[in-house]
Amino acid sequence: MTTLALTDGFVLTPGFAVEKRDVLVDADAGDIVEVGSDLGADADDTLDASDGLVIPGLVNAHSHAAMTLLRGYADDKPLDAWLREDVWPIEATLRGSDVRAGAELAMVEMIRSGVTAVGDMYFHVGDIVDVVDRSGMRARVGHGVVTVGKDDDDAQADLDESFHVAEKFDGAADGRVRTAVMPHSLTTVDEELLDEAAERSREAGIPLHFHLNETPAEVDPIVDEAGERPSAYADDRGLLRPDTWAAHGVHTDESEIHLLADRGVTVVHCPASNMKLASGMAPVQEMLDAGVNVALGTDGAASNNDLDVFGEMRDAAMVGKLAADDASAVSAESALRMATENGANALGFDSGRIEPGRNADLAVVDLDVPHLTPHHDLVSHLVYAARGSDVRHTVCDGRVLMDDRDVVAFDEGEVRERAQEAASGAVDRAER
Repeated sequence: MTTLALTDGFVLTPGFAVEKRDVLVDADAGDIVEVGSDLGADADDTLDASDGLVIPGLVNAHSHAAMTLLRGYADDKPLDAWLREDVWPIEATLRGSDVRAGAELAMVEMIRSGVTAVGDMYFHVGDIVDVVDRSGMRARVGHGVVTVGKDDDDAQADLDESFHVAEKFDGAADGRVRTAVMPHSLTTVDEELLDEAAERSREAGIPLHFHLNETPAEVDPIVDEAGERPSAYADDRGLLRPDTWAAHGVHTDESEIHLLADRGVTVVHCPASNMKLASGMAPVQEMLDAGVNVALGTDGAASNNDLDVFGEMRDAAMVGKLAADDASAVSAESALRMATENGANALGFDSGRIEPGRNADLAVVDLDVPHLTPHHDLVSHLVYAARGSDVRHTVCDGRVLMDDRDVVAFDEGEVRERAQEAASGAVDRAER
């Protein structure tokens, strides 16, 4: 066993206490071995966590990583117009090499901000998997299915591709990559193909991920045509299961919240994207009170415009208080749990808590900075004051991904250059 010890720092316990401890990791198995005192003396390698807080690696449970290429490309527009007039046309020009470049930029950005796992819906998924493998991160990936505007053969081929991707790449990167079938949403995939996606995925034991109730435009057509709320419509299709995680859930009513809780569905809250696109304020505290597993996601960098989950925690807590008209709603502890344990549960990873036997997915936050002083309540600081740039070290599966702010697997300058070239080329092709 090759061991790695994170030493001389504070550790966030599963009960959200902060204690002076070391963390010993089995770097071969990728698991946490022990949390205790003086664990560095016999370790093969050490990471200095002094003046730092060791936390579970953050989980970005809903993203479109390669959309880093579209950061700042089309801002200040409502979702439907933004997608149809700007995003979908330029995405139609993206090549596998472009998606790879965008995914590299995303992985560097997330590693630098302490994210160790991501749920990603996109296309050219093989290129994304290669980047995840190289990065050392953990991911649940899938091909996003959109059938609107396609003939029957092309629509079926798109769904078949999602299953092909799910079967081909599950278990890649030494098991750090898992997969799902990902119909984009209830209004962008035909009903018969939603039915097929539910049945085939259930028979194959493949999880499902889709957008749900992001805007009224994803709610009103279903209510008008099917005579029921979207969550009930999804349940009729067999889409609501314990292995389903749905993005956004902004416009869910009380009946839907209880249905989602009853079915064991995770809702991934994306507060920054929801604010920027004026999608609305999700009833997060109501979901938590009903027992829904709520996780956090950044969505794509085109609608955020960054992949910093620390920012999502702060936004979730702030917007949650406004939505509930209650300053005690969506507490710091709730937001932090959403970004760690709840997100890991959503993606099916044994991460999110620092305790023996769990995945060694960790980040060290530097406390020796003015905006995290004084240390009255470090859980509060993580949510309301910390930034991704405060992360000093990132570890995933027992492997050091960032050592003293140096990302190990990538040359950041080269990644940025490739991403800029890919983004410029896509814009040129889209605007011809």
